[in-house]
Amino acid sequence: MKSGIIIGIDSSTTSTKAIAWDHSGMMIAEGNCPIKLSSPEPTYYEQDSDDWWNSMVQALRKVTQQIDNSQITALAISNQRETFVGLDRNGKPVRPAIIWLDERCKNQVEKVVSIIGEHKIHEITGKPKDYAPVVYRLAWMKENENELFRKVNKFCDVQTLLVYKLTGHYRTSWPSADPMGMFDMKNKKWSETILDYLKIKSEQLPEVFQPGSVLGEITRDAAAATGLKAGTKVIAGGGDGQVAGLGVNALRPQRAYLNLGTAVVSGTYSTDYIANKSFRTMAACSEKGYYFETSLRSGTFLIDWFIKQLLKTDITADPLIYQRLENEAKEIRPGSEGVMVLPYWNAVMNPYWDPEARGCITGLSSGHHRGHIYRAILEGIAMEQTLATQEVEKATGTFTEEYAIIGGGAKSDLWRQIIADASGKKILSMSSDEASSLGAGIAAAVGAGWFPTFQDAADSMVHVKSITNPVPENVAIYKDLLNKFKTIYPAIKGIK
Repeated sequence: MKSGIIIGIDSSTTSTKAIAWDHSGMMIAEGNCPIKLSSPEPTYYEQDSDDWWNSMVQALRKVTQQIDNSQITALAISNQRETFVGLDRNGKPVRPAIIWLDERCKNQVEKVVSIIGEHKIHEITGKPKDYAPVVYRLAWMKENENELFRKVNKFCDVQTLLVYKLTGHYRTSWPSADPMGMFDMKNKKWSETILDYLKIKSEQLPEVFQPGSVLGEITRDAAAATGLKAGTKVIAGGGDGQVAGLGVNALRPQRAYLNLGTAVVSGTYSTDYIANKSFRTMAACSEKGYYFETSLRSGTFLIDWFIKQLLKTDITADPLIYQRLENEAKEIRPGSEGVMVLPYWNAVMNPYWDPEARGCITGLSSGHHRGHIYRAILEGIAMEQTLATQEVEKATGTFTEEYAIIGGGAKSDLWRQIIADASGKKILSMSSDEASSLGAGIAAAVGAGWFPTFQDAADSMVHVKSITNPVPENVAIYKDLLNKFKTIYPAIKGIK
């Protein structure tokens, strides 16, 4: 039996969670602290990178006040992806961090790919043409804030900034460098082709390490701030999507992770590198391998939009609205009596990569009520995910048997059943709801020498709580609905 405690830090868009785990994946202590988000203009989203650090400090202090810090062997970080901050030579930000929600760089996408080449940038980075990767935000900054751009000494992803504050080193991991959109996925290094276009030197980016590597040790100053013991090892973690995949033990192609959060993100593991428009290829948080990741930007976001904008209900004032809608939707048979929802409220990524795509609701009649629309939203997202996974299976020759489901939407037994029926796959509910923190903890456990491999660590620390199986008669219904569903986007594509 391993002794000691490891800490997994989940630095997300809205908060930082620091959770202490033991060798079996049991939570020992937890601390959290919110992070502010600002929107200076429509579609612009920024954060103060000092808030990332201050939030982590507060979360860690809450944990270290509950346990003996001498028992903490190591920590690792799971971070929000496609977010960056530029630091000057004194380690100070030259401007607020631009985060993944930001859309200001849309006009730069065509410029960048037209010069580097759409196929070339896809093959190097694993990312089809889309405004999500950081490279396009850097192109925007270079074009619109050139004076600030030239002051940047280090372009940092979130993990790099936090590791610098903890250890004094500008270092990150493969799966945190990867979402920057400048990382050569095959050769695991910064792409000179893309850096040359931006006129950035590799020295302006962090050193990149394999997950599980030691990035440094907690300094005396960081120890005083956090309550950690000086000298505690900081281990390479990764981007929150890939780390969550590790946190549900999705290290074999048969099990995909499925995050029903603000966005719906799923990933299928492979040891082989493949670049295909049906998905974006991400570096796995393990010794090797990749995730073929699909993403729908309108997940629980769309449910909240429906409640706030159409039902005109204040969720905080009426938290039971979710349960009432669930109860109404449960009384409706699969197919929502003809109502279908194309969930492209925030455009569409895979497989169309259309930033101008729009969502729609079809099949409404006077006999329908809010329960029909709510159920149709759940079904639309489930069918979209089913089609996305089918495209991954077709492009890669893999077959997904089960989804390990996480995120806020995973709490809905109705939605779990709809996804099982629409996909024909088993849905695994995990013992821990904190997949990103647990995944970071697993990376820390490997780096601390508790386990010889990531697979061994995940097998020991990840546990399934329950399984939702598909209902055969419902599978047949959704199979027919899927054929109708996939005709909607081509039919409305030209309508703007």
